[in-house]
Amino acid sequence: MKNVRVVIEGLVQGVGFRTWLQREARKANLHGWVRNAGLGTVEALFSGDKAAVKHLVELCRLGPPAATVTEVSTHRAGEPGDPTFQILPAAS
Repeated sequence: MKNVRVVIEGLVQGVGFRTWLQREARKANLHGWVRNAGLGTVEALFSGDKAAVKHLVELCRLGPPAATVTEVSTHRAGEPGDPTFQILPAAS
């Protein structure tokens, strides 16, 4: 099992990124969450099979059709604690 926190920068808010990412994460059987974060970024936590996590990080570099991703950074993370993939309220 691998756990990764991802920060996605660019035109990623207001373009359906969180809903798209939730759908892709559920298809990949990953656990975790996604939320809008500060300065117009999206932040997510992926937990699950190492290959599936790697694949989803690569998908984040593309994003949904209306998004323009300029940067994706990954960070070590703990387990999400919930066995689903959720959209959380925006970070404050």
